Amino acid sequence: MTFAATVLTIFPEMFPGPLGRSLAGRALDEGIWSLDIRDIRESATDRHRSVDDSPAGGGPGMVMRADVLAAAIDAASPQGDDRPRLLMSPRGRPLDQARARALAAGSGVLIVAGRFEGVDERVIAARGLEEVSLGDFVLSGGEIAAMAVLDATIRLIPGVMGNAASADSESFADHLLEYPQYTRPAVFEGRAIPGVLTSGNHGEVARWRGEEAKRLTAERRPDLLARRESTKPAD
Repeated sequence: MTFAATVLTIFPEMFPGPLGRSLAGRALDEGIWSLDIRDIRESATDRHRSVDDSPAGGGPGMVMRADVLAAAIDAASPQGDDRPRLLMSPRGRPLDQARARALAAGSGVLIVAGRFEGVDERVIAARGLEEVSLGDFVLSGGEIAAMAVLDATIRLIPGVMGNAASADSESFADHLLEYPQYTRPAVFEGRAIPGVLTSGNHGEVARWRGEEAKRLTAERRPDLLARRESTKPAD
């Protein structure tokens, strides 16, 4: 089954961008996933192809119209389409690895790349849009965020990564940051590869990596360790 991704945007020329390269690009060429880019302006009804209007109640900027965006969603995702509908928004729930895995296990996703001051709240409710954020910052539009969501998701689809086990040991697996990585040369500017990694003792290597992952997580993301402890099964 091909993972079907649809992106609604007013800047379709921004795609596929980086999604057409590297792992995602190869998988796209191989038909593991598909990308359908829809221009929201095609659903506008006036000769200017307007998609936004002034915010009700006054204020700066413009707001994406509910009727135009709803028509674009309906055209891209007709009745019976069970794919999640995401709206890239700074007020959304932050994307995490668990959500990316859940998306990768499904049939695809529809993503609305928001613009302006936001989207009319009524279309969010009427079309069941799930607001998703990349973090506590604001981008000029949802296109880059949509690409990030797709990249994080697509790499987890079976057959995309050359070594599927890579996803099991990278950052955020088991609520831990990834352990430090090393490769040749054996000594770089006076810094040597830790001896345990060249010892040939796989048990000791695994133990060292586990300890380092916990150390880095405690230093940089103690919230992840707290979450890890809270999800451990009770004895």
